[in-house]
Amino acid sequence: MAADRSVPGLIVKFGNYPLHHGGVGAIRSLGRLGVPMYAITEDRWTPAASSRYLTGRFVWPTTGTERAGDLVAGLLRIGDRIGRPAVLLPTDEEAAVLIAEHAEVLAGRFLFPPVERELPRRLASKQGLHELCVEHGVPAPATLFPASYEEIEKYAATAVFPLVAKNREAFERRRRPAVSGTTRIADARGLLELAREWGPCPGVILQEYLPREEAEDWIVHAYFDADSAPQALFTGVKVRSWPPHAGMTANAYIVDNPELAALAAQFIKQIGFCGIIDLDWRFDRRDGRYKLLDFNPRMGAQFRMFESEAGVDVVRAQHLDLTGRRVPEGEQLAGRRFVVENIDLPALAAYRRSGYTTPHAPAKATGTELAWAARDDIKPFFTMCARLVRPGVRHLWQLWRSRRRSATAAAGTELVRRSPVE
Repeated sequence: MAADRSVPGLIVKFGNYPLHHGGVGAIRSLGRLGVPMYAITEDRWTPAASSRYLTGRFVWPTTGTERAGDLVAGLLRIGDRIGRPAVLLPTDEEAAVLIAEHAEVLAGRFLFPPVERELPRRLASKQGLHELCVEHGVPAPATLFPASYEEIEKYAATAVFPLVAKNREAFERRRRPAVSGTTRIADARGLLELAREWGPCPGVILQEYLPREEAEDWIVHAYFDADSAPQALFTGVKVRSWPPHAGMTANAYIVDNPELAALAAQFIKQIGFCGIIDLDWRFDRRDGRYKLLDFNPRMGAQFRMFESEAGVDVVRAQHLDLTGRRVPEGEQLAGRRFVVENIDLPALAAYRRSGYTTPHAPAKATGTELAWAARDDIKPFFTMCARLVRPGVRHLWQLWRSRRRSATAAAGTELVRRSPVE
């Protein structure tokens, strides 16, 4: 595959989440083709910063809640330091939205898909995505967007439980989220108790619960060019996630699913999106429909799971397309497995206890892609392990010091009691 080695790539991330295997995967993917790779990192000791394929890092701690103007100015300074146009690879919604909404300012220093200005923000919003699904006839779970506590009270009287609550806007998780991730609510009493904490204007959505016993989790990753035509499109099934059934992918397989691929491609064409996408779908066996749960308008952390026979993944497809190169055609590597080492072990234990299985998962993998460990780039794996262990070591050290101080204080008290004359 002949990538343009004169055009570097830049991993753009806003917020404090140093253990992000997606960024490491992108650095490796393009770096192995000889493309110079740069990354924004929280500090010098992130897994991404330790990759042998990283040409340079820009230590820039952010929260994702900074003013857009400050973030744009920071990106422009990084562009000046790189010294030549670079392909932007956002790893979160904040970055994807910022790039789209400030494309005119960033275009001189960077390369990125010419997506419609307002579309990434709308797709990242649970309400915006639901409205687009309804508009274009794409199946989605039944959803309520309550505007007040009183509306929730009325809904609770007729709602079918259990149901799930999610933050309405993707960006809320960086500010003061009403709920922590996807929250399952068992009954009306539980809903009303939670709703009292959401204030007069609840920033949540209440969504139909699709029981795991009657559902399967599917993934679509793709890259669409400026005409919304798929240059790389992959489908897979999620076997395990962490937290169980509601978190990030821990274990998954590439599985051919022409029906789902066609549904996703048609939706993208209808809304006119271009760029990399990461879609979460849930197949509801009760009505035989795939329902769209999440639309991430950027690369997903597990994108390296998906690769074609020609060696193309979505990151490589974007770089090739934006630099005027042809994206080689090729079938996806069906049966290929993806494992996130640090979260799949606890996920495996949880899924075994629940007895949940995925019918469409292959009995045997045709190959395995690990999120962290790679023979040609092992340092990110050890850095990840060190960052996982460090909080535990710090806690044990603090506990030991605390107990030692307590013992010393107790000994001193006892000594005073034994020597009253002094």
